[in-house]
Amino acid sequence: MKHLVSVEDLTSEEVWDLLKLADSLKEEWVSGGNKPILAGKTLGMIFQKPSLRTRVSFEVGMSHLGGGALYLSPQEIQLGQRESVADVARVLSRFVDGIMARVFAHADVKALAAHASVPVINGLSDYVHPCQALSDLFTVYEKRGFLEGLTVAYVGDGNNVAHSLLFAASKVGMAIRVSTPAGYGPDEQVVASAQKSARHTGATVVLDPDPQSAVSGVDIVYTDVWASMGEEGERAERLPLFRPYQVNRELVSLAKPDALVMHCLPAHRGEEITDEVIDGPQSIVLDQAENRMHLQKAILVRLMAGDRG
Repeated sequence: MKHLVSVEDLTSEEVWDLLKLADSLKEEWVSGGNKPILAGKTLGMIFQKPSLRTRVSFEVGMSHLGGGALYLSPQEIQLGQRESVADVARVLSRFVDGIMARVFAHADVKALAAHASVPVINGLSDYVHPCQALSDLFTVYEKRGFLEGLTVAYVGDGNNVAHSLLFAASKVGMAIRVSTPAGYGPDEQVVASAQKSARHTGATVVLDPDPQSAVSGVDIVYTDVWASMGEEGERAERLPLFRPYQVNRELVSLAKPDALVMHCLPAHRGEEITDEVIDGPQSIVLDQAENRMHLQKAILVRLMAGDRG
């Protein structure tokens, strides 16, 4: 693993390696702190989009591992505008030991990885959100002790989070059902790739436009905002189409009695999820948020620690 651009690029073994390393690093941190395995290392963090979880989890994670992180705002680095993506990658590679980029266009992350001489981590793009999906797998693994054979229902917009969940679940033998309004489903190539992985792991990938059917008997109910960052202008148009896909008490009651409820945050409460569900006993959204840091530590160690990892 030279970069983390998409979970699609990882083998099942690499996914499991990250999950188990995250578990070890979290246990070490809880027991008194992580070893400074990234001492002297610096992560350059490019942000085109604002973020709470991504910035804090990477910055604090680097600190826990003995390294440092440098925040680069949209005003400081304008990818493809002030200078080319290739030049940004080449120049940053002379200063830092790794690059994390949270961008609009997935092509920009791919270009950074193609031209950088240091590891590149996709902190979010319009196509995928690999750190989120891997952290979600780790959170479920932590709660259940296993992943293979579990079923997750993703209800809402077939966005970047849905794409990464499709890639991730199918790599570890989890069945995944995706339920979206017509015209808002996941990319066909993403579904085809997930189905290919599923044939090797025993997972299943199902698209079901009926949210009640999709949620019936599942182990995990997952949702995300109905209009992602950059799509705010479509919000009014989307609301009536997505309302039947709200994760509320009635919908969750169709899942298993001990089903987990997940949301990557930030949430639009009262839209894709109700207060009583996101704040309820089945919700693990805060564990998801915390585990971004622990799983990303595993990514940082594998990419930046060299033989010390």
